[in-house]
Amino acid sequence: MNVADALRDRARAAPGHPAILFEGMALGYGELDARSARLAHGMAAHGIAAGDRVALFLPNIPEFAVAYYAAQRLGAVVVSISSAFRTAEVEYLLQDSGARVVFTSGDLAGFVPQAGCPMLEHVVVVDEAAADPAAADAMATPGTAARASLADWMSGRPAEFEPVARAPGDAAALLYSSGTTGFPKGVTLTQSNIASNIASAAKYAGYRPDDRLAAFLPLFHVYGQNFILNAAVLAGATVSLFRRFVPDEVLTAIGRGRITMFFGVPTIFIGLLSMDLSRYDLSSIRFEMSAAATMPEQVSRQWFARFGRRVYEGYGLTECSPFACYNDSVEHRFGSVGRAIEGFELAILDEDDNEVARGEWGEIAIRGPGVMKAYWNRPEDTAHALRSGWLHSGDIGRMDEDGYVYIVDRVKDMINVSGFKVWPAEVENYLYRMPQVQEVAVYGLPQAESGEEVAAAVVARAGERLSAEDVIAYCRESIAGYKVPVRVDIVDELPKSPTGKILKRILREKAGRA
Repeated sequence: MNVADALRDRARAAPGHPAILFEGMALGYGELDARSARLAHGMAAHGIAAGDRVALFLPNIPEFAVAYYAAQRLGAVVVSISSAFRTAEVEYLLQDSGARVVFTSGDLAGFVPQAGCPMLEHVVVVDEAAADPAAADAMATPGTAARASLADWMSGRPAEFEPVARAPGDAAALLYSSGTTGFPKGVTLTQSNIASNIASAAKYAGYRPDDRLAAFLPLFHVYGQNFILNAAVLAGATVSLFRRFVPDEVLTAIGRGRITMFFGVPTIFIGLLSMDLSRYDLSSIRFEMSAAATMPEQVSRQWFARFGRRVYEGYGLTECSPFACYNDSVEHRFGSVGRAIEGFELAILDEDDNEVARGEWGEIAIRGPGVMKAYWNRPEDTAHALRSGWLHSGDIGRMDEDGYVYIVDRVKDMINVSGFKVWPAEVENYLYRMPQVQEVAVYGLPQAESGEEVAAAVVARAGERLSAEDVIAYCRESIAGYKVPVRVDIVDELPKSPTGKILKRILREKAGRA
């Protein structure tokens, strides 16, 4: 088996069908397949083979897909690096993975370290012209990686390259965890992890060849890479690719390009609810989905009330490829992330890894065909995460009698106020009921007497007046006193990761300095 088999099969069946639409350009399945085959030959000519790590330090551009499928054809392991990373972070991932080659763009190439990565042999820049061979050799000074262009590696190569057969348990991708509790860990996903998970994604979301999927979420992230790109290729659908989410650009393109499926994260749906969308033609959209973070129940209800469509939700982790739970093919329940998908099991465990009674909260644990092989070169972390036969998510939740899972919060985000547990998501859900509130993040701060205190950063809706006193007074009327924020900052925006997750770590640091 090989992840690239799906691209080869689609290219043979419908070579002219668009695989990727990008900034006025259409790349058909046949051409995407041919380009990835040429690049696979180029990689092989430079000594890259099955099992070698190939890093992609790229934004959302078609060359990401070309390089991804070329590496998969060889049986290499694709290492995804966030395009928001800079030199020290890039160096860490290259060193940790042992990548032999990195594909990057001209504006990011300066962040690829010239020293400190002894295994790195090649830096291939995807948007540079072909270099003179003599000049390219001259750049390959001892101790540094040789720099070349994508054109250098593809020129004159054959347009066919049969994917190398791999075993189901062979590594196919390394996707790094967010690193919120230390250095990022490389999540090793196997051929079978990815194959089973993208098949489930295409099935549950109902992808069709005539679908056009809005892909502005980063392809270096597991949601964009597997649930959108790989699953779309498996189904023979079209990926409408954007460099990033620019609301006017994406919303205009939906009407112009008749995009049918929209994939976001909660912060994007929150932002859209605050906009006047009447000037955009969104009539082609038949499916919306949110993942990568928990959708506040109030936001989901507001979306349904306004548009008459539910936002489908998926739940999982990078460590399970990521799709494990879905709300829902049969019955949607507000506030839930749904039920385990086919082949997966979810359980709620206590601190001793025993299942708790339905309705009680504990740590969400997952097992199924998408669960990772291991953390790359981290046996102790692997053993801790996969103990007792379950992948331990680090998320706190509960399960109802019908198997629907409700996320309470992350273990690490729980606030301890004089021994009372405060889950930030609960306070956030109350605050989203305030008409003046656009966006909110609740987090804990150290406090000498109580251990921790509740703090909140709040973004007001455009044109609304909102003060810290208003927020605190509203909370006092709605929730227990120990849950009421002691500190409230009214801010213009919340810090977010490239995938749209709110970075509470930065809020804590800023509040601590203040």
